[in-house]
Amino acid sequence: MASGSHDAPVGDALNAAIDAFGAAGIETPRLDAEVLLSEIAGLDRAALIADPGAGLRPAQSRAFSEAVRRRLRREPVAYILGRKGFRRIELEVDPRALIPRPETEHLVELAVEREPGTLLEIGVGSGAVSLAVAEELPGCRITATDTSPGALELAAANAARLGLADRVELVEGTLPPGNFATGIEAVSLPGAGFDLILANLPYVADGVALEPEITEWEPRSAVFSGPTGYEAFESVIGEIAGAPFEVAAIGLEIGQGQDERVARLVREAGFTRIGVRRDLAGIGRVVVGLKQGAAGSPD
Repeated sequence: MASGSHDAPVGDALNAAIDAFGAAGIETPRLDAEVLLSEIAGLDRAALIADPGAGLRPAQSRAFSEAVRRRLRREPVAYILGRKGFRRIELEVDPRALIPRPETEHLVELAVEREPGTLLEIGVGSGAVSLAVAEELPGCRITATDTSPGALELAAANAARLGLADRVELVEGTLPPGNFATGIEAVSLPGAGFDLILANLPYVADGVALEPEITEWEPRSAVFSGPTGYEAFESVIGEIAGAPFEVAAIGLEIGQGQDERVARLVREAGFTRIGVRRDLAGIGRVVVGLKQGAAGSPD
């Protein structure tokens, strides 16, 4: 794009945004500025750097200025763009649900490894886990619950847009507080239960200081669990233990340092083989529990 008399150079706009983000204490000022400008200018990030003299049309300059203002208010980039990539799918995202994060992909990896015929996800949010599993395991029948009507609406919209609406049954569920088993009784259970349950429950203790991108924009009920950070685990695992259906395996995303206590809760719920899946940094990310007779390894 040749620069014209009314066009602002992308390099100037980019550098100004980087400086503003840095001064505001944003952790990744260059990355955020490049991602936003690339989207608005219709150029890939390499082109922004290779041709800083390329011009931004007045409408693009205004749109970028508004995006910069939103980011300076600490609105997450994904909410500004309205979408987020997750494994092989792209999801629409907004403040009705958490932004999908890379560590949550460990839940999908567990499902792909185990190849369940039936799957229950507790806390579907934007639909990231269930829809990624549906896309990668076409033979899996999936039920997904959430207590947030807004999150369920967002997940339904993503399912429809991705052509997966017939593969994932969305149910207004009963995550804590509430009665999980009662919520599940309203679902047409496939067979006698589920081969696998997956959940990314709220696991942050009340009062823990987090980035304003989380505390001011993402749904608090999906982040904070209670005074200890274990309340959601205790409630949901307890309900699973007393649920009127069989569960062969479970995978729970956890916060750093929570593996021992959550593993104990899973064992007390009747899962006899317990493992912790760790990321490349050695941080425990998913507690896995298998019932007696379930195939495979929890590790």
